[in-house]
Amino acid sequence: MNMAEAKRVLETALICSQQPLTLREMRVLFDEALGTDSLKNLLDELNNDWAERGVELVKVATGWRFQSRPEMREYLDRLHPEKPPRYTRATLETLAIIAYRQPVTRGDMEDIRGVTISSLLIKQLEDRGWVEVIGHRETAGRPALFATTKQFLDDLGLASLDQLPLLGSAAQADSAFGSLAETIEDAMALQGVHDGAASGVELQLDMPLETTGLA
Repeated sequence: MNMAEAKRVLETALICSQQPLTLREMRVLFDEALGTDSLKNLLDELNNDWAERGVELVKVATGWRFQSRPEMREYLDRLHPEKPPRYTRATLETLAIIAYRQPVTRGDMEDIRGVTISSLLIKQLEDRGWVEVIGHRETAGRPALFATTKQFLDDLGLASLDQLPLLGSAAQADSAFGSLAETIEDAMALQGVHDGAASGVELQLDMPLETTGLA
C-alpha cells in the first residue's frame, strides 16, 4: 500500500469512527505496517487537505477526530432545533472551578463559590463522565479529591487542560469561570450533531461572573 492509499484509508476510518482514534489504533488499522512518524505525517496532510472546509481534523484528549468548525453551528442547529436539558448555573460554575483548580475537594469548591454544594450536583457531573475522584486529601475525614476527565476534554474539543484560558488576576479568574461555564453549556448543545461527529467550541473570556474567594 502506498502513502496515498494509506491516507485514504486513514481518512475513512477517522470519518466513520464513533470515537477519537489513538495512534495505537491507527497502527492496528494498518496491521503495524506504518509507524508513528508516518501516521503523524498523514495526519498533517489530512489537516491541510481539510483546512478550507466546514469540518476540521483535531487532536483531543483521547485521540484524533473530525469535527465541524464552530462557525458551522448556526447552520447545523437548524437540523436539530430541539435543545438538550440545560444544567443549572450552579452545576456549570462548579465544573468550571474543578477544571481550573483541580484536584479540589467539595469544601474547596464551597469556599470558592461561597455556598453549599450538594452531593447530587457532584454526582450529576460524575454521571456525565466529566468529573471523577482521583484520590483523597490526607486531612481529617480524608475528603475526596475531584478532577476532570478525558471525556470532559473531548466534549470541549481540547487536547489538554493547557488549552483552557490562562488565569492571571482575580478579575480574569472571575471572567474565566463564567466563560467556561458558558462554554460547557454550549458544548452540551453541540453533542450529537451528526453520527458522532463533534462540533468545535471556542473559549472566550468575555462573560464575567460574580464569585467570591477566587484569589
